[in-house]
Amino acid sequence: MINITLPDGSIREYEAGITPYQIALSISEGLARNVLAAEVDGQIWDTSRPIDADAHLRLITWNDKEGKSTFWHSSAHLMAEALEALYPGTKFGIGPAIETGFYYDVDFGDREFSSDNFKEIENKILELAKKKSTFERKPISKADAIAYFTEKGDEYKLDLIKDLPDGSITLYTQGDFTDLCRGPHIPNTGFIKAVKLMNVAGAYWRGDENRKQLTRIYGVTYPKQSELTDYLKMIEEAKKRDHRKLGKELELFTFSEKVGMGLPMWLPKGAALREKLVQFLQRAQMKSGYEQVITPHIGHKNLYVTSGHYEKYGADSFQPIKTPQEGEEFFLKPMNCPHHCELYKFKPRSYKDLPVRFAEFGTVYRYEQSGELHGLTRVRGFTQDDAHLFCRPDQVKEEFKKVIDLVLYVFNALGFNDYTAQVSLRDPENKTKYIGSDENWALAEAAIIEAAEEKGLPTVVELGEAAFYGPKLDFMVKDALGRRWQLGTIQVDYNLPERFELEYTGSDNLKHRPVMIHRAPFGSLERFVAVLIEHCAGNFPLWLTPDQFIVLPISEKYEDYAKKVLESLNNSDIRGLIDLRDEKIGRKIRDAEIKKIPYMLIIGEKEMNENLVSVRKHGEGDLGSMTAEAFEKQLITEVTV
Repeated sequence: MINITLPDGSIREYEAGITPYQIALSISEGLARNVLAAEVDGQIWDTSRPIDADAHLRLITWNDKEGKSTFWHSSAHLMAEALEALYPGTKFGIGPAIETGFYYDVDFGDREFSSDNFKEIENKILELAKKKSTFERKPISKADAIAYFTEKGDEYKLDLIKDLPDGSITLYTQGDFTDLCRGPHIPNTGFIKAVKLMNVAGAYWRGDENRKQLTRIYGVTYPKQSELTDYLKMIEEAKKRDHRKLGKELELFTFSEKVGMGLPMWLPKGAALREKLVQFLQRAQMKSGYEQVITPHIGHKNLYVTSGHYEKYGADSFQPIKTPQEGEEFFLKPMNCPHHCELYKFKPRSYKDLPVRFAEFGTVYRYEQSGELHGLTRVRGFTQDDAHLFCRPDQVKEEFKKVIDLVLYVFNALGFNDYTAQVSLRDPENKTKYIGSDENWALAEAAIIEAAEEKGLPTVVELGEAAFYGPKLDFMVKDALGRRWQLGTIQVDYNLPERFELEYTGSDNLKHRPVMIHRAPFGSLERFVAVLIEHCAGNFPLWLTPDQFIVLPISEKYEDYAKKVLESLNNSDIRGLIDLRDEKIGRKIRDAEIKKIPYMLIIGEKEMNENLVSVRKHGEGDLGSMTAEAFEKQLITEVTV
């Protein structure tokens, strides 16, 4: 007999060899019908896999993140089965679940493929799903796996197998399709009731631009057609909110192939918005005791060798700068923290000086493959709202909590009220990925966990997501469409102070190592603006929007009065412009609505004669007439940040 501990702490006794599905059935038939996978001692298993020893068990359904991931991974296999049936000879790369569905990289050989093929594949997937084929797991030796895929002629699977240790290889079969896979999978294909193929793109095998480009097919499936319908409606709304589309319409930013892919350029309105964000955070930081610093856009190789970044990320991640002096090696700055360590060393520090808080809106550069670039969310040059705090060990938790307060202040001011704090810890099974002692890691992880608990944050723990030098708290924000974005991060670091030999003189007159806290509430200005655009559909908070009002004279006759109104309002701390085009007022109003300008001031005969403005609000319509002074007071009252 074995003991199974459930999430509520209750313990049930079963015969060894019982499966998670059988345990679910012993609890409730309804639960058994809905269980997709199981977490056994922290690992996700198939529901048909026998449990032979005492274990902690969590049964996973569609409502769990792991349930959706398993469902979509199984759907990728089902799509592969459909592709093999429809297009014999197709070869397969990898087919993982992603945050919103799945994809599979496939090689169709000389066959042409496009989205025109989607409907045929979707029909085949649903036809195969109705067979309710079980996903059967089979451990296999490396030699047998090589023999199987050699006979099948699938060189991509053979390329994957060569890196796998013997004894760790499993195959999964459903219906007529067998794949190299470690699993887990849903019990059978019958759970898949609705499917939609979303997109097709090119993807180099293993991300190597020198290797063959495969066809990447994206799809999504659901256990109910109604859920797929809701998802597709959300996707349509997301298209309307796409920051690339709105960024162009609102004249915020642009890209140029001559300048270089992934290097955004801010247009005047975008620069104004960005500057407002910078000023907003600078004011908050000043109140919290931060000092502004500026560091170069490049750094010597030795800087990144000392920090450990060069060793961990490799030469390919650093973009060299050509210099006339032979033997000198400089790189475009990929991160700000090493520079800030050197700033700390500028002069001796006492325990009374700490904490030292350096803040910088520092532009950094990281090479992203061209296929991974996406608007402002994935770029090659971006500006981090970076800060590094150097403190005594006894100050770490309090400083960390203050940074949490700052991050939440930023989120609340910009309407991000639904978030989860992800405690990102190191992977205990793969400590070679990280630098530093176990003792320091334990201290850093404890400080983050305790600070998050004391602030009452809703948290989830993710193993293996820590930075190589320390654990972190990542803020996962839900936008207006329910999508999750990682915005804002706080990291505790005992290692860089050690590598840079940072010191302070303690009250005992001895030298001690400070602890370093890395933090960026926005994360990067580019990514933050992209998410903000999509969250508010371009309708920015009034304090942030580049143009808060626009004056619209009905005809040339009223332009002089309109200019006086604009001049009067612009003398206050509010921002506006005037539309002097030779267009009808209806066209001017429509264009102002498209530009999402919050207020329109209509100027005609009555307004000029009575010294008034007629006010329209974006999305709401006519608010009536008032004096320019009354409008100014109303606007200033609304601007709360």
